[in-house]
Amino acid sequence: MDYKYLFGPVPSRRLGISLGIDLVTPKICSYNCIYCECGKTTCLTVNRKEFVPAEIVIKELDDFLSKNPKIDYITFAGSGEPTLNSGIGKIAVFLKEKYPQYKTALLTNGSLLGDNDVLNDCKDIDLVVPSLDAALEKSFFKIDRPHHSLKIDAIIDGIAKFRTNFSGKMWLEIFLVPGINDKEEEIEALNRAILKINPDKVQVNILDRPGTVDWIRRPDDDELKNFASKILHSNVEITGKPADRDTIASFSGDIKQKILETIKRRPCTPDDLSKILGLHQNEINKYLGYLVENNEIVESAEERGIFYKVKQKN
Repeated sequence: MDYKYLFGPVPSRRLGISLGIDLVTPKICSYNCIYCECGKTTCLTVNRKEFVPAEIVIKELDDFLSKNPKIDYITFAGSGEPTLNSGIGKIAVFLKEKYPQYKTALLTNGSLLGDNDVLNDCKDIDLVVPSLDAALEKSFFKIDRPHHSLKIDAIIDGIAKFRTNFSGKMWLEIFLVPGINDKEEEIEALNRAILKINPDKVQVNILDRPGTVDWIRRPDDDELKNFASKILHSNVEITGKPADRDTIASFSGDIKQKILETIKRRPCTPDDLSKILGLHQNEINKYLGYLVENNEIVESAEERGIFYKVKQKN
């Protein structure tokens, strides 16, 4: 069976071996984040509907999981904001009832968690990881570039409401953008929000591959450690690099080689590679990250986006 809405399993920095479920088509989201590796949002919306048919996703999951794959999480993630899909609850219930041996996770920007329907749809998910990159309106709009109807105070209240009514685990993610959300007043506001939300863990994330703007940069180690030290929570984690993917069964040497062979012929964007190789862009990004980390390929910012090419040997 060819899978249209599943991708991976892929090695995840946070979730181990993750089977991804993409519930929206590229690039539908309620944010247009400056750091998003999936590219610019083309449909900025807060209106929920069944962008991807839940019944088809369920059939794909049933076919894949019936083979008893070794995975750590089944993860609602992908090309945009998963909670925008009004069918997410049907899929979560199916997984809980038929495949309870697998843990589920939701990677979300958190913008819709205050909605009662979203809370009801996501109550059966084991782990929810909402992002909160800023707790002040000005920096929120600069980093996340949300739909005009969204306000940061209401989003924080919504995440806190979800947390109170949710029996699973919650890890709150903060994406560090040097020069914006690392100022003292920004950190103080984030700490007030963290106290209100009361997550199980706070994760500090950083730029892994180029985002959608060229001015954003990766913090150095001192900036990262200094920021994390100021977050007032008993469990603060700096999201590190994945384990060596060569030791992980789901990381395919064949796919890695196909990517290298393709960009040897001509530089490609992640979208180019996704179309050429027939793989989900999130899966492509995992391999590109590995190849960049190992100095096998290099990135180049061009007018059409970020291109990848094989690193020339001296």
